Amino acid sequence: MTLQQRAVLERELNDLREDILRLGSLVETAIDHSVTALVQRDIHLAQEVIIGDQEVNALRYKVEVESLRILATQQPMAIDLRVVIAGIHMAVELERIGDHAAGIAKLVARLEEEEQIDTFYKLPKMAKRASLMVEQSVRAYIERNAELAYEVIRRDDKLDKHYQQLYLGALEQMKGDPQYIRRATFLLWIGHNLERMGDRALNMAERVIFMITSEFVENLDDIDDFGDLEGHATG
Repeated sequence: MTLQQRAVLERELNDLREDILRLGSLVETAIDHSVTALVQRDIHLAQEVIIGDQEVNALRYKVEVESLRILATQQPMAIDLRVVIAGIHMAVELERIGDHAAGIAKLVARLEEEEQIDTFYKLPKMAKRASLMVEQSVRAYIERNAELAYEVIRRDDKLDKHYQQLYLGALEQMKGDPQYIRRATFLLWIGHNLERMGDRALNMAERVIFMITSEFVENLDDIDDFGDLEGHATG
């Protein structure tokens, strides 16, 4: 590859990273706004999240198109190739996380006629954790930071525990008050959306680790091998 070709590839990879960064920012905002709309019963804010999902979708497809063009015209190799492939995966996962946020926003209107919910259990905390996992996964991709990606994997366990607590708490209230079943079902749907956001952030983190090290990591046990994997990182 000539110096001129390398400069073109670097510019296009930088453009790809900027699009992923923007996509991540849009999705983080969608998560925050969807849960804020839920807690405040803000139908207008919920609608903004739903409409904004179209921008997320459009940017996802832009990333895919540009990535395929890079593959076809630049024929990147080694880590450059993995950066492009990882970018496609990141865009897909981020778009789906945006769908989960829009799903929460759509439930706000359905809850409008319900009595005020006196507790949202761990939902706000779950949302903050999911948003942080998304932010860290994107930053790990941008910075090529495998250690940060491993931190995302560690955080997923805590998010799963929050969802389990939500599930058990909702079941207890449903047993004590059958009229609460409808509202509890909505809360469980919301919690499930947040838990799935965490799963998708974890998928991104695993993809980043593969991008950097060319090694697959699929569970927490593999974290013990992080030092070994770092040694396998290739240019």
